[in-house]
Amino acid sequence: MDYEREREAMVRQLRRMGIRDERVLAAIAKIPRERFVRDEDRQIAYGDHALGIAEGQTISQPYVVARMTELLEVESDHHVLEVGTGSGYQAAVLGELARDVVSVERHAALAEQARDLLNELGYRNVQVVTGDASAGYESGAPYDRILVTAASPAISPELVRQCAADGRIVAPVGDEEMQQLVVRRPSGQESRHGAVKFVPLRGQAGFRH
Repeated sequence: MDYEREREAMVRQLRRMGIRDERVLAAIAKIPRERFVRDEDRQIAYGDHALGIAEGQTISQPYVVARMTELLEVESDHHVLEVGTGSGYQAAVLGELARDVVSVERHAALAEQARDLLNELGYRNVQVVTGDASAGYESGAPYDRILVTAASPAISPELVRQCAADGRIVAPVGDEEMQQLVVRRPSGQESRHGAVKFVPLRGQAGFRH
């Protein structure tokens, strides 16, 4: 397949779907999404749908990745936390935009796979850490931006504490069946930006069962 052509078509579709941030679109246009999916899914890597990966997790559909990144408003000098590495694709998008990224993944095998791939692709500014992602990563705080990539019952106080005073948190908040994209400021200001469906966040600040 001509993956570069597929990637260009995906970016055009994202524009038609309402993504306006040119830095986000440029970042997505550079990243070989086909490298982040299972071998058997490479031919459909650029369709606008989520795909399963190891450990019962998913790589989010391109529109959701673009929309969440757009809502996060990442600048080139920002220090960013990602809660839930998964395949590493969202971390790569953030790595194109931010000064540096810390991404936390609870599944050691996923973390290792994402770390190896991101390193191979040259993302030296992305650090993948194994641990309870729901609790964030205290030693790297404060973060200018925090992105949660799994369904959360709420935005935890731990993440709010780890966010810079003028920062923002973007997370899918709701129950395990459906969530709303929420943008939260540490001040408590909050806005909602449409329904999404993510796999559940597990851990001390996630879903317990």
